[in-house]
Amino acid sequence: MSTIIDDPAAKIAARMRIEREARDWTLEQLAARSGVSRAMISKIERCEASPTAVILIRLAGAFDLTLGQLLARAEEPRGPLVRAADQSRWRDPATGYIRRQIFERPDHPVELVRIELPAGARVGLPASSYARIRQLIWVMKGRLVVEEGAERRELAAGDCLAFGAPADTTFANEAANACTYLVAIARS
Repeated sequence: MSTIIDDPAAKIAARMRIEREARDWTLEQLAARSGVSRAMISKIERCEASPTAVILIRLAGAFDLTLGQLLARAEEPRGPLVRAADQSRWRDPATGYIRRQIFERPDHPVELVRIELPAGARVGLPASSYARIRQLIWVMKGRLVVEEGAERRELAAGDCLAFGAPADTTFANEAANACTYLVAIARS
């Protein structure tokens, strides 16, 4: 199984450096564009820190990539068929949520991601992470609370939510059991 969850730091570190150097950016320039400290970026590139989802999203946004695109670039190139065994997984060290990249290719406008959010977990994402994308989520199992800007929505299994204009968003599992949901992303 191809999975970034087994050794995420080394693959992410190498990809971060490649993306930064391909743009001829210094650590300071990437820090200014992403809002992530120079020290943290340096630690990530040296495999001394395991970045959280929020940090990776900010860095991916600075590179004009989605989180899925950044993680996929850290993996081996894929063809049109992505077998279940080859779908990469990544665990957020801060919340324990597992992100399974079902489908992502640079030549295709749609990305599919499966999220397993543990009981009691909360993930807050800045509005900037939704720039240049449209997305919707479909709850497969459990309950999910989505706070998008000032709007709070409680979703149950089978519910689907399409996101509006970019806003700070929090995904929360306030239930006693894990929640699983599918994210469909279209790049604009």
